[in-house]
Amino acid sequence: MTLSLLDSCLAKYLLFLRLPETGAGAYWQLREQGLDIETLLDQSPSALKSYFRPAALESLRAFHSGSALTRRLEQDLAYIESQPDLHCLTFDDPRYPRLLREIPKPPPMLFVRGDHTCLSLPQVAMVGSRNPTAGGSENAERFARYLAECGFAITSGLALGIDAAAHQGALNAGGKTIAVMGTGIDMIYPARHRGLAQAILYAGGALVSEFPLGVSSQAANFPQRNRIISGLSGGTLVVEAAVQSGSLITAAYALQHNREVFAIPGSIHNPLARGCHQLIRQGATLVETAQDIVEQLAGLISYKRQEVAHKNSSLALFDTADIDAPEPVLDPDEQALLDALGFDPLPLDLLAERTGADIGSLSAGLVALEIKGLVQQIGACYQRV
Repeated sequence: MTLSLLDSCLAKYLLFLRLPETGAGAYWQLREQGLDIETLLDQSPSALKSYFRPAALESLRAFHSGSALTRRLEQDLAYIESQPDLHCLTFDDPRYPRLLREIPKPPPMLFVRGDHTCLSLPQVAMVGSRNPTAGGSENAERFARYLAECGFAITSGLALGIDAAAHQGALNAGGKTIAVMGTGIDMIYPARHRGLAQAILYAGGALVSEFPLGVSSQAANFPQRNRIISGLSGGTLVVEAAVQSGSLITAAYALQHNREVFAIPGSIHNPLARGCHQLIRQGATLVETAQDIVEQLAGLISYKRQEVAHKNSSLALFDTADIDAPEPVLDPDEQALLDALGFDPLPLDLLAERTGADIGSLSAGLVALEIKGLVQQIGACYQRV
């Protein structure tokens, strides 16, 4: 029975994740030796002494003899098979998010509930205090709403406070948001956020975890999950944070991953501003508006915009007054969007009502028109040039 359980690649990954004293570190040590767990777990425990620690070997022996671990693996496989919206992405799966691949020792496998394609969207991580000020919560919601309207997915940790406000801001904009969990994918923590988790899924977002099914909230899990929050994202925004906080751990991971770090300054009398001020002193970008972030991460939304900006900066070295620009060619969707815009600034939500299009499609269309010089952004609004 145990041998047939291990017929699939998924079953072997699930077993590996449940072995004691294993995890991402052990997985990557094996990979660095040119080994893979699929081949290794086909061998007997006695042949694996040089690859696994004693506790893991003992669990493997018990597994092959039939044990609680055997029954747990059977339950895992049955649960996953019964959940059509649950996806298990191993590191070698082409659906595994590209940016997360680039961090040191990424998770061997991700459990993703909802739309797994969200993980490949351009993302901004938003983190902060679990007990923010009213102004901090308001800033998180407004920044997230604006960034989502501009086409970014908002990634956070489903925690109380700033995390919840960030997820809600994205939802309020009709955008996508991703919650990275410090528990198993089947365990919502905190429990009061079950409704928020459902709203994220209903809106086309995703819940993500690297932990096995049934893993409850443990203090050590949350710093570990923070590397996924920053690893999925092009930049991390810290809204409010004390000097000693998990948010600064996420920011530290972002720096290690060579990603952008942003911080909102606050009053010198607010203890929850001190973490942000410390980050700014260490080189984080001070931001006063969400547009500051959009301008710095515009390349994540459109590589073409980045290329055009580089071309324009080169042309600026010369006198371009006599250069005749060709008339831009528009496809039918672009022309319809341009026709819907007036010469007065129009916010995205009103444009969505006018066109019947979703926010994501509008943002992509507006970027294309902006690149062609036909539209300009003014604050949170757009207008024809």
